[in-house]
Amino acid sequence: MKIVISGSIAFDYLMSFPGRFKEHILPDQIDRLSVSFLVDTMDKRRGGVAPSIAYTLALLGERPLVMGTAGQDFEEYRAWLEAQGVDTSAVVEIPDLFTASFFVNTDLDNNQIATFYTGAMAHAHQLSITEHAGGHADLVIISPDDPRAMMKRAEECMALGIPYVYDPSQQIIRLSAEELVAGIDGCFLLIVNEYECGMIREKTGWTEAEVLARAGGSIITLGEQGSHLRIGDEEHHIPAVPLTRIVDPTGGGDAFRGGLLRGYSLALPWDVAGRMGSLAAAYALEQLGTQSHHYTPAEFVVRFRQHFDDEGALDALLA
Repeated sequence: MKIVISGSIAFDYLMSFPGRFKEHILPDQIDRLSVSFLVDTMDKRRGGVAPSIAYTLALLGERPLVMGTAGQDFEEYRAWLEAQGVDTSAVVEIPDLFTASFFVNTDLDNNQIATFYTGAMAHAHQLSITEHAGGHADLVIISPDDPRAMMKRAEECMALGIPYVYDPSQQIIRLSAEELVAGIDGCFLLIVNEYECGMIREKTGWTEAEVLARAGGSIITLGEQGSHLRIGDEEHHIPAVPLTRIVDPTGGGDAFRGGLLRGYSLALPWDVAGRMGSLAAAYALEQLGTQSHHYTPAEFVVRFRQHFDDEGALDALLA
């Protein structure tokens, strides 16, 4: 299956605050917010939504194509992704600019405050599926990117008849109501978390039922409560996988998408694919960064079967 993942390519700067944000934010002065958090640690990691989804897909035996723009500092990152089994031929490097950067601070309750620097990502709208991805795909994932690029990808997919997963997440703030409506209306599958679904409702004026009805299918992730999946007449509650430890919440959602979509590419039942996403997310949460986890397909299957009964479906991963 040819899976094209369009989205941000970035370096992540991960910081840890040894306290709780809520103890330092005054609710009655929120309109004059001025806070500074002294952090204990900072790590620079390879990140961005598109490579992080692709990384988990590659761990599970897929060879996804990442489509996006990066900067003059991308050479080592490209070589590393290729070595992991990710196709980077649709990543275009923009001279004289740096790759986008994500700065995130996490407190003791795993709450996060983040800032994203666009960098080379601002040029992502110049790319096209026709020119850079060969004009065809079995599935396109439209993940957070330059808003103009996200709109263009949705329009291209509809024009080319390519089913797409709409994953607006962090860019819901920047997308207008009209842009969100256009992306949701044409999608094969909408993936958001519970908070993001609320943001969409506020922007569009839709009820949650209307949001979910406009998409071909939907997945709402619920953190430690798992996720809710609706595809056609099917509805499934997908439980979270118990963690051996939690190190960093960054990247859990990307890994979930990668695991889920690998199940889809293998034509597995949706409840099994959803549980693959749940386990893939657990692996990511147990490590620092979005691409620090590692396992073989065989190891993945063994751990999966410690929690779920796939009735032999995951034998497809071992073929």
